[in-house]
Amino acid sequence: MTKEERYGHLLPQVAALCDGESDMVAKMANVSALLHTEFGFWWTGFYRVRGEELLLGPFQGPLACVHIGFGKGVCGTAWKEHRTVVVPDVEQFPGHIACSSESRSEIVVPMIKEGEVVAVLDIDSRDLNTFDEVDARNLEQMVALMV
Repeated sequence: MTKEERYGHLLPQVAALCDGESDMVAKMANVSALLHTEFGFWWTGFYRVRGEELLLGPFQGPLACVHIGFGKGVCGTAWKEHRTVVVPDVEQFPGHIACSSESRSEIVVPMIKEGEVVAVLDIDSRDLNTFDEVDARNLEQMVALMV
C-alpha cells in the first residue's frame, strides 16, 4: 500500500473519531495514536498554544520537550509562520530543538482555527527525508478535520 493510500484509509477514521467530539485533547490523543500506530514514526504528537509558548499535549513515543517558544525550533516556526514545515534533515534546520538525538527528519503542521494557530502536529522520524508533499497535504487535511 502506498503512503497516499494509507492516508486515504486514515482520513475517514480521523473524521469519525472527531465527529461529535468536542474535547480537543481527546481528539489529539486518538489522532496521535492512530498516526503513530499506522506509520511507526519515532514521535507523533501535539503541542498546544498556551500564551507565548507551545505546551506539550498528547503524544506517542519517547519523552519530549515540554515548552517551546514562539518562533523557536521547527514547531515554533510552523506556529509563527502559519504553515507546514517539512525538514528532511533536522541537523540542517537553524535553531532546531533536539528533544531527542534519535530524530533525523520532521514535519510540523499548524492547526488553525478562525485564523489563529491553536496547536501544532509534530511528527519525527529516525530516518532522513521521511516526509514530503504527500504527508504535508494529508496531515493538513487531518488537522482541519479536528478543529
